[in-house]
Amino acid sequence: MEWALVLLIGVAALLLIISFFKFKKLSKDEQQEIDLVSISLKQEIEELKLHIRHLEIDMEIIANEAGLQSSTSKERLLMRDILDLYKRGYSIDSIAAEKKLSVDVTEELLSPYKSSYVEGRNAANES
Repeated sequence: MEWALVLLIGVAALLLIISFFKFKKLSKDEQQEIDLVSISLKQEIEELKLHIRHLEIDMEIIANEAGLQSSTSKERLLMRDILDLYKRGYSIDSIAAEKKLSVDVTEELLSPYKSSYVEGRNAANES
């Protein structure tokens, strides 16, 4: 009876050691997969940054060719923020409060974009 108990404990210890090494190998394999996915995502992000940079340059070239006045980057960022808030459904009053502008100035800045946004939203709702 004692030999059977010693034999079972020995087999249990051996199985524990084997499972430890298998777990260690699995852990390394998973870490390699995570590293590959991470590298892949970093490459895709860099490609997207490059595409965005090219689009920004193309937009600047088109604006210059069209003879549009180039606004300062500060004005452009303000306009981008205001338009983003408007397209996300914020009211003109809340946009003006958020950007610390008067309601009249905010309406004036958004006036060229109001009709195209409303038309686009109506067309999307009809679909």
